[in-house]
Amino acid sequence: MTEERFEQLVGKAIEGLPPEFQELLDNVAIFIEDRPSRSLLRDLGMSPDETLLGLYEGVPQTARLTTYDLVPPDRITLFQQPIEHACDTEEEVEEQVRHTLLHEVGHHFGIDDARLDEIEAGWHRSQP
Repeated sequence: MTEERFEQLVGKAIEGLPPEFQELLDNVAIFIEDRPSRSLLRDLGMSPDETLLGLYEGVPQTARLTTYDLVPPDRITLFQQPIEHACDTEEEVEEQVRHTLLHEVGHHFGIDDARLDEIEAGWHRSQP
């Protein structure tokens, strides 16, 4: 898949985020990288053969204090090659991008995995 097509899928996933996420998404930038570096995997305690599809870096909204001001944006990174390798079709890539983005945005909001599962289930039902 081309980088441009992958970017389109990411854009579509951003536009399709649940409205409550879109309204509250604050001070976060979304990036696409080919794959995580070995040093990143090492810093995260992962071995080179483990798969990392996305990463949230920042201060979750639930942990921000009133002094949270003038800080660089939080960062969500989606890793194109691992996502593509986990999928067989473009439709699966699109679904994995949505899933990974939702998961990382959830971390931005400080949402636990159980609640993310509930939100994702509702999101799937609302998709065409």
